[in-house]
Amino acid sequence: MKGGLKVSQISLILIGFVCATVLLLAYVKSLFLSSPVLPQNHVLQLSPDLRVKDEEALGEGSGTEKSEESGNFEPEKYSTYANSSAVIKVTEELITHEEMEGIAPNFTEKGDLKDVSDIKSGLIEQQTDVSTSVSSGDKHNENLTTTLERQDCNFAKGRWIIDDSRPLYSGFGCKQWLSSMWACRLTQRTDFEYEKLRWQPKNCEMEEFTGVKFLKRMQNKTLAFIGDSLGRQQFQSLMCMITGGKDGPNVLDVGHEYGLVQSRGSARPDGWAYRFPDTKTTILYYWSASLCDLTPINPSDPATDYAMHLDRRPYFLGHFLPRFDVVVLNTGHHWNRGKLKANRWVMYVGGVPNTNRKIATIGGAKNFTIHSIVNWVNSQLPKYPHVKAFYRSISPRHFFNGDWNTGGTCDNTTPLSEGKEVLQDESSDYDAARAVRGTAVKLLDITALSQLRDEGHISRYSIKATPGVQDCLHWCLPGVPDTWNEILFAQI
Repeated sequence: MKGGLKVSQISLILIGFVCATVLLLAYVKSLFLSSPVLPQNHVLQLSPDLRVKDEEALGEGSGTEKSEESGNFEPEKYSTYANSSAVIKVTEELITHEEMEGIAPNFTEKGDLKDVSDIKSGLIEQQTDVSTSVSSGDKHNENLTTTLERQDCNFAKGRWIIDDSRPLYSGFGCKQWLSSMWACRLTQRTDFEYEKLRWQPKNCEMEEFTGVKFLKRMQNKTLAFIGDSLGRQQFQSLMCMITGGKDGPNVLDVGHEYGLVQSRGSARPDGWAYRFPDTKTTILYYWSASLCDLTPINPSDPATDYAMHLDRRPYFLGHFLPRFDVVVLNTGHHWNRGKLKANRWVMYVGGVPNTNRKIATIGGAKNFTIHSIVNWVNSQLPKYPHVKAFYRSISPRHFFNGDWNTGGTCDNTTPLSEGKEVLQDESSDYDAARAVRGTAVKLLDITALSQLRDEGHISRYSIKATPGVQDCLHWCLPGVPDTWNEILFAQI
């Protein structure tokens, strides 16, 4: 009709309207799918008392002094550590999140300053529920979703449950790998309920560990533990878990390939290395209590002091890293004045004795070293893309009513008397968490879940027990370190 719209014009208008509607709906849907699911931040407050000693501290001339409080150092003064987080002050009292505000700056990957309160947002970032964006008919997307969920799982958050199928190996066996001083079944201890506990992460499943699956996953690969005696416990635990605690006469001792041989006059070698010939899987441990490079100041003097290079990785790690496929680092238990004095370690930075007073404190030196080693490993990973690196958070000790040399005890035999669940998102080991943040080095976070297991220590049942001295630092095996390896297995 006259003056009206033609049929073709009406059709164009309708088509335009439909297109606009479709685009609008798609935009709204994309906003909905991309919105992050904000996790509730339940905080289990645990003591950050990281002043612990190594096994040698219990019977081989340990120092008795406690660690000093951490001193904040300024990373911008050390160009090597421009991307390092500054030191978090550690005291003997509980550090709350409110007290952490304003203590120390943090740096992003680009070196931009971030507020320390960012730690409250959780060390496991991008916890977006990706499953909502996956089509039920797209198998590729479903597999991708499963992979992402596994990677995003916070294995440190969950609870301990009773599992009658545990332990994974017998405490009476595994004599080929397990030191007798840690095999509590061979002592006068009579309660073993702690062996029946299994860690269950919250909102995700942890793959069941079997020796066959582990060896298949690590076929033609090498896993290295480098650290103190708690690292040695984790190493022995893994060897028992892989073999089921049975003798492995076909397992090869390949320590000589890594220089891990017992030298004349020494009580033991600096570590051990074993290879499973069927899968050519190598598992090794190297003793480096401080994760520093140690060099004699006067090589011609048998009584010389040793330079403790806080900014240098151990020579062993630097030399063999290209041969590793998985490396797990830890330190913490030798950082006290008594141990430094007993070992004749002198702090060095930049090849000369350290003169910075903030780094000179035990806490400052430890944090400086942790950031140094993590940053160095992170710088090497692009060169060796096959390497997966982990820094294991500190294993808590449980001395009550005193310290190791002042009558401190851990006599509790009731599992989970202090609780069974960890609800916090962030790690209780703030130093370790901040060191790995922004790097490709992963955190093997075992601190909070181990804090709940005070009944699992050697206690007074140590074979080398001294009257009035209990080992509330090391764990009975089978025991808590088995869980550390289950979480490690899930992450590799």
